[in-house]
Amino acid sequence: MLTRPERTLAMALKDLDTCLGKTYELYHYLLRLPVELTHIQEVRLDEARNKYLPTEEELNPNMKFVNNRLVSELANNEVLNQYAQEHTITWNDDPIFERLMLDKVIKSDIYSDYMGCDDDSMDADSQLWQQLMKQVILPDENMADAIEQRSLFWTEDDLDLVGQFVCKTFRRIAEGAEDAIMPMFKDEEDSSFGKELFSAAVTMMPENNTLIDELVQNSRWDKDRIVLMDRIIMCAALAELRTFDKIPAPVTLNEYIELAKNFSTAGSGQFVNGILNNAIKQLNKEGKILKR
Repeated sequence: MLTRPERTLAMALKDLDTCLGKTYELYHYLLRLPVELTHIQEVRLDEARNKYLPTEEELNPNMKFVNNRLVSELANNEVLNQYAQEHTITWNDDPIFERLMLDKVIKSDIYSDYMGCDDDSMDADSQLWQQLMKQVILPDENMADAIEQRSLFWTEDDLDLVGQFVCKTFRRIAEGAEDAIMPMFKDEEDSSFGKELFSAAVTMMPENNTLIDELVQNSRWDKDRIVLMDRIIMCAALAELRTFDKIPAPVTLNEYIELAKNFSTAGSGQFVNGILNNAIKQLNKEGKILKR
């Protein structure tokens, strides 16, 4: 029978799996959005063409946006379509959001420049959606509201991170990569990394907290004034340093300093940098890690 700490850890690991799965689901939602917005615009153009007394422009609209090659690749991708079917990935259940987002896309300078440009290539088609994602869609407050309504697991920070992978996917499609759609994990080692790191961070937390307090005291900081997020970041970094021998210490250090800068206070990056550097020296001296 599992002890209470073991049950708690098991439940936390299950939540971690759920969170990772939801992040991958967001990736697919963002990849699906260009397809559905393009379809709505195609319907609009068709309705305008067939209305009573259409204008010359309505009879002969510029179809460049609707015929975007990147969107065609996304729409016909078997991997995306299968995932969308299995997980019901669609924005069609929120037509107001789709209409507002399409209107912002069409009113953007990015759209106008694309429609007026003579460059008729897959690269130009891909660049359009990369720019729209970065400058129009992801920063939009309606997008933030839309994803938060769909899942409690999704935040604006998730949008920024997953959006980078979406734009990378657009570039890979334009380059003709056969495996452009990213898997949830690149391999078995990648799949197990998060669970191993989380378990190590929890298991080693008392010892790592003691080390952090000693180093903070020696540096004349007040340990009671350490920001909680800084302590969590440093405990995770120390667990990674002590558990994953193949990851160089500078790589771990740089990653967690960036986390402190992005998710904690203005001075956290410098503080975490100083404490972790001293921790690496001490752990090497004690033989608990063998890397610098």
